[in-house]
Amino acid sequence: MKKKKTTAWGMLFLFAAVVFIALWAHMAIAASALFVLNQLGIITLPAAVVEDVRSLIFIVATISVPIGVLVAFLFSKVPLKPIRELITSMDALASGDFHTRVSVGPIMKKYPAFVEVSESFNKMAEHLESTEMLRSDFINNLSHEFKTPIVSIAGFAKLLRRGNLTPEQQQEYLAIIEEESLRLSYMATNVLNLTKVENQTILTDVSEYNLSEQLRSCILLLENKWSKKDLEFNLRLDEHRIHANEELMKQVWINLIENAVKFSPQEGLIEVSITEMNRAVCVTIHNTGDPIPTDRQAKIWNKFYQADESHATEGNGVGLAIVKRIVELHGGKTAVKSTKTGTTFTVTLPK
Repeated sequence: MKKKKTTAWGMLFLFAAVVFIALWAHMAIAASALFVLNQLGIITLPAAVVEDVRSLIFIVATISVPIGVLVAFLFSKVPLKPIRELITSMDALASGDFHTRVSVGPIMKKYPAFVEVSESFNKMAEHLESTEMLRSDFINNLSHEFKTPIVSIAGFAKLLRRGNLTPEQQQEYLAIIEEESLRLSYMATNVLNLTKVENQTILTDVSEYNLSEQLRSCILLLENKWSKKDLEFNLRLDEHRIHANEELMKQVWINLIENAVKFSPQEGLIEVSITEMNRAVCVTIHNTGDPIPTDRQAKIWNKFYQADESHATEGNGVGLAIVKRIVELHGGKTAVKSTKTGTTFTVTLPK
């Protein structure tokens, strides 16, 4: 606080000095002009007037300092008050107070530049506040997702170490440990993939390939999962080709199809179709099952967010974040629509 006061006084004296120099320079230029005109004979000044001009210059130079201080004081207290408030808000924002906002008074609304600066500051503060909330949620969800399998592995390992278990129990506990270990490995791989695509700004290894064949291949890769639920697939793929990074797009389809399998009921239906338009290719993946609540549909693309907030279903909330980022790298768009009849994910890619 002491430093801020010292700075304020320094600015006050600087402003006073500027006012003093400006007034003195103005009078010096005016007097010099009179003397030059008098010397050239353009005008004739009596000796008394010349002496008065010199006296006037001395008087103005003498009173410029107090006038400058007074003007600076008035300017710093009245017109510059909103500027000081803006600086204070900026200091608060820099200190981590993302709730701070700048209000524009009725006087300052007359100045479009200040209104624009205030609106830009408030937008920046809102964005930082939103980013901080996302960061906090990300850390909490990440901690939860990694902690759960680790606790499970430690618990069953402790039971195995104690002994007195039947061979069936041993096999069951070992199977759980193996499953949770694979879950951790899968989660770590997803996080690495997400970090990789988030840091990637240029799309490389683009080639033309058969999109329909890629979707059919991804469905077959997940056969072990959808066959356990006796799911039925309805494919309307025809034959479509696109220019894209084949390996990255494979991650997109696997994540979306796996997501559809996970939330489909037993003996449910999954529909996959491709629609080709003038300048884009649209892929839709629809699954029957419970709808995603409307207030959660926009959040499912966030890292580590799960529509099932109880975390009862398998998954870590990274897959859809990867999907969105990869599609964005290709210049495409993602969308979701969920109703009582099921959930539909749509991926639109430029040809």
